Amino acid sequence: MLKNKSFVKRTRKGNIVRTVKEHYLRDDIVCGYENCQHAVCSEQPKGPLSATPRDSVQWGAHYLVPDTNAFVNQIDIFERPVIDDVVVLSTVLDELRGLSMAVYNRVRAIIRDKDRRWFVFSNEHHRETFVDRLPNESPNDRNDRAIRAATKWLTAHLHDAGIKPVMVTNDEDNLRKARADEIAACRMDECLRVYSEHPELLDMMGSVNLSEADSWSGYPEHLTSVQIQAGLKASVLLQGTLQIAPYNYLEGSIYTKFPDGKERRVLIVGRKDMNRSVQGDKIAVKLHPKSQWRKAPSAALVDEDEDAVPDISKTDSAAPVVPDTSSRSSSAEATGERAHKRARVSRQDGSAAATEDSQEPVNPSDVTDNDLADEGEPTGYVVGIVRRNWRSYCAFLDPNFASRGSRASSGPVTVSVLAMDRRIPKIKIRTRQLDVLAGQRFVVAIDSWPKESRYPQGHFVRALGDAGDKATETEVLLLEHDVPFQPFTKNVLSDLPLEGSSWLFDAERDQVSCGKRQDIRDLDICSIDPPGCTDIDDALHAFELPNGNYQVGVHIADVTNFVKPNTAMDKEAAHRSTTVYLVDRRIDMLPELLGTNLCSLMSNVDRLAFSCIWEMDQEANIVNVKFHKSVIHSKASLTYEQAQDRIDDPNMNDTITKGIRTLNMLAKKLRKRRTDAGALTLSSPEVRFRLENDSQDPVDVEMKALKETNALVEEFMLLANISVAGKIYEHFPDSAILR
Repeated sequence: MLKNKSFVKRTRKGNIVRTVKEHYLRDDIVCGYENCQHAVCSEQPKGPLSATPRDSVQWGAHYLVPDTNAFVNQIDIFERPVIDDVVVLSTVLDELRGLSMAVYNRVRAIIRDKDRRWFVFSNEHHRETFVDRLPNESPNDRNDRAIRAATKWLTAHLHDAGIKPVMVTNDEDNLRKARADEIAACRMDECLRVYSEHPELLDMMGSVNLSEADSWSGYPEHLTSVQIQAGLKASVLLQGTLQIAPYNYLEGSIYTKFPDGKERRVLIVGRKDMNRSVQGDKIAVKLHPKSQWRKAPSAALVDEDEDAVPDISKTDSAAPVVPDTSSRSSSAEATGERAHKRARVSRQDGSAAATEDSQEPVNPSDVTDNDLADEGEPTGYVVGIVRRNWRSYCAFLDPNFASRGSRASSGPVTVSVLAMDRRIPKIKIRTRQLDVLAGQRFVVAIDSWPKESRYPQGHFVRALGDAGDKATETEVLLLEHDVPFQPFTKNVLSDLPLEGSSWLFDAERDQVSCGKRQDIRDLDICSIDPPGCTDIDDALHAFELPNGNYQVGVHIADVTNFVKPNTAMDKEAAHRSTTVYLVDRRIDMLPELLGTNLCSLMSNVDRLAFSCIWEMDQEANIVNVKFHKSVIHSKASLTYEQAQDRIDDPNMNDTITKGIRTLNMLAKKLRKRRTDAGALTLSSPEVRFRLENDSQDPVDVEMKALKETNALVEEFMLLANISVAGKIYEHFPDSAILR
């Protein structure tokens, strides 16, 4: 069945164009139920939806059919593995793509996981479930009606199987209309009560309702995006990314370009002036009167609980408040002592606050360097949020709540949690797990920050483990620094060679026979790396030529032979960017089969490489250079110390040792030439952790001794980069990037 949609639109040139879209409706779209006996479904491969989904007293065996708002607001919950047998409507996916690509991609990732049993039902292309938009009906209302129509059709379709689709929504109007149409529907909290063995799911709902103390007057209203853009265009407002002081979330600043073209710092101090902005938010700022700009302040130290810190804006809006973060230490958590924060209140003189109402804010166009010299550093206040930078935060329970002991009731309570990132304010969440969360690390997310609430409101995401536990604290470290550490997915692992660790070099397959790769396995190549290194990504060789010059080569593992562009592995490696080394383990950028085996230039095995080979004279001047793909056979995998011993031992005169001595001689000359030319040398001490054999716990720290061989490897890696950069620039002068 074919339906035509026509509409008119205005082009950039102002022309009116009529567009006609063809929309095909089909009768052969399956429902996704694995044992469906309807004619259309039985002729197709089995769907992923289970024949024995979760059962409940209210609905019996059922599938979940979430609407768009359910995904947008509760995606953290849907990512939990316990939420399975879910029907995702194409209407919902289309809406998600327009509303939030981040949420859309997360939903798509769950759908790809076959173990989760999620199914996309193409209701927009099904003859029985497609709905036309009615006159005067909003797109949102039409989509809600399409979701109800699809759920109603699925209900009838699955009736004989004894399975009921349940629409999940927090839209009261959509819920009321669904129930009026006799469609099984519920709010998200009602849905989660079925998962009684997982009480943490209800904690993830958030929805904190806070009643602030009478002394709290609330935050100023934010400007709309239209007002912000108008203010920026008129040079009345400034825009920048908020950077919070490392140990004081009540003092921040932005670096921004003023109308005169100069970049300056603007301080933002105190709750009112911060106006619900957090670290990393892109904000719009208005300048305070010059009388409130900060000069060199005197400081008074005041001890008080954070909740009792006075409203700074009513006393001195330029006064930074520096809380003592000792309450966030593990010792304070362990003892459960009441968390007191030390506030450093810097005051200039009392006149600033007294004159605040009588002075107009400063226009950024009027600020000059002389003003900064005379009046001090500019201060400002946030009038709007251009873009939020909220993320998930590792946190722990405020010791004020953790020390209250067990409760008689397991009902939800509102508590404060403290983020491990000290730049983030307290976050209020509702939880039924107060006793469980005490002494634990867990992840929370911010949902909103209403102007009536002193602190942002959020929800519990997941528990990490006990505070102080090595595995827990390691996971916190990785999460807070945004290091991807999850195991590689099946899609990524499917890109590995089918032979696995049995892979062997093949002249035909690996393009040696056709001349695209050179066979240099006869060269005396070796690698020099730290002790215990398994991912050997570079190797070297050197020998004297008949004309008295030297041939020197650097060989880099050819990862591109195994990681093809735009594959799942390529995208995952780009996302991870690098291998991350911890004290007791490493987080690989590539699966172990590649990183420590097939792409590691180990000795006594054939490995594929990219080679940069120079002819150099006695003074380390380059005579010529060539680049090519290669296959090598390393003769030795040495540590820095072993290579140094070969250089120093006069009794060792094998070809590998002679090559290392040649490399060392040339490296010294290259280094001296670079240093004489003004090269910057950055040298910092390196440490090595000594681990206990059984537990792999660190027991000692020792300094790494740097040898000549360290500089040898560094020098030739630099030279290879320089030579490759020059070659790229020679062929692509308009697009080359030089490192």
